[in-house]
Amino acid sequence: MILDRQLTLGDFIRVVRGGEEVTLPGAARERIGRAREVIERIVDGPEAVYGVNTGFGKFATVRVARGDLRQLQHNLIVSHAVGVGDPLPGEVVRGMLLLRAQSLALGHSGVRPEVVELLLALLNAGAHPVVPAQGSVGASGDLAPLAHLALALIGLGELEYRGEVRAAADVLAELGLAPLVLEAKEGLALINGTQLMGSLLALALHDARTLLGTANLAAAMTVEALSGSHRPFSEGVVRLRPHPGALEVAADLRAFLRESAIAPAHANCGRVQDAYSLRAVPQVHGATLDALTQAARVLEVEFASVTDNPLIFPDSAHPAGGEVISGGNFHGQPLALTADALKVAVAELASISERRTEQLLNPALSGLPGFLTTQGGLSSGLMIAQYTAAALVSENKVLAHPASVDSIPTSANQEDHVSMGAHGARQLRQIVEHARTVLAIELLCAAQALDFQPLAAGRGVRAAHERIRREVAPLEGDRYYRPDLLRLRDLVAGGELLRAARGA
Repeated sequence: MILDRQLTLGDFIRVVRGGEEVTLPGAARERIGRAREVIERIVDGPEAVYGVNTGFGKFATVRVARGDLRQLQHNLIVSHAVGVGDPLPGEVVRGMLLLRAQSLALGHSGVRPEVVELLLALLNAGAHPVVPAQGSVGASGDLAPLAHLALALIGLGELEYRGEVRAAADVLAELGLAPLVLEAKEGLALINGTQLMGSLLALALHDARTLLGTANLAAAMTVEALSGSHRPFSEGVVRLRPHPGALEVAADLRAFLRESAIAPAHANCGRVQDAYSLRAVPQVHGATLDALTQAARVLEVEFASVTDNPLIFPDSAHPAGGEVISGGNFHGQPLALTADALKVAVAELASISERRTEQLLNPALSGLPGFLTTQGGLSSGLMIAQYTAAALVSENKVLAHPASVDSIPTSANQEDHVSMGAHGARQLRQIVEHARTVLAIELLCAAQALDFQPLAAGRGVRAAHERIRREVAPLEGDRYYRPDLLRLRDLVAGGELLRAARGA
């Protein structure tokens, strides 16, 4: 992939998870170089510019001598690398490397091209800085996490390479890469940014999209297993309240349920209405889909943004040639609010799924054997799977509390409002993982319930049922089925189950 002005979510995933290599084009090098010329002019002149020849944060008014500018940038990185907690997953760090390079390559940060090229060299080599997960308040960007990312560029800290965590200097030497000696502004440009939030949010959004489609499939399977009505999913019904997400979810359900022999067989049954968790799937799942669509819009803007400070405008009509302006592009609020909205949206997928699982397992609601076992009493069947789903849904309620409503001042009140976006994005990642497991539980139960259904389900549902049965045998008596659940969760995570259903 060529790193240019626009980066899509698809590009991001191909690089971060697929290992696609990234190159810096000549046009980007030229943009970077023009902004660097402005910084060199400031270094040689009398003007005081924040972060170039002054201290940082509350020390913005302290002028730093020209002979100390390299030390200033070095000090910035080592003093800010005080993150704590478990190391971030490798894919999150890969995303940070890519997004930091992308932002700097837009040509408004004032770094040398060598800085961007070293970020890309580590990314392409699969050498990932060890970055602790905690320490960002999401105001001047993700300062502490990005400082740990930058440590590796100057030969400090650690890199994970080929499954081993080693000293960064040793890995750089093995790769034939020289550590950077940071010049004026470069350390600040590396750590002022929203790349931890952005990476976490992009990965979660990608996974949540797959999860949404799988939730639609799980709902369709449950509807068939319970001989539920298809009529609430008709286009005529949903078009009377035409939210885009609801329209798309209803179309998805209709596709999965096409050619069902179950629906016609109970056309004149005595049941008047199904429970909300079945009947209102287009409205509930559709609202989540609309939230995902909005998040994608936010990320599209963020991927094309410069998020450090101060910003360099090399083509400005400033008399000295170029202009430097301090702003607030590093503030994480757009991503923080988006992460919080997605937390709620994805948590709701899990919440309604757990209710459908209850519909399947409760004989008073389903008309099926209790807990989907024919040996009730001797066997507990799938009883405790619902407990696990309930536990995860309840934990999601705590995690879904908005992180962005909190703020705490930093840097002697210079940074007096912060976004807490990194907190929200990390919580979102947890909620996505929980929702994936809750949906796997519903799919496990729906597959078991479909085994009691004598009529043929819709084509998509049949394909999913058959794919599940290739991995998970029916539960005839009690057995240790946690490994079955984990295999099914992997099918959900990779989108394989969804592809099988849609392919049908």
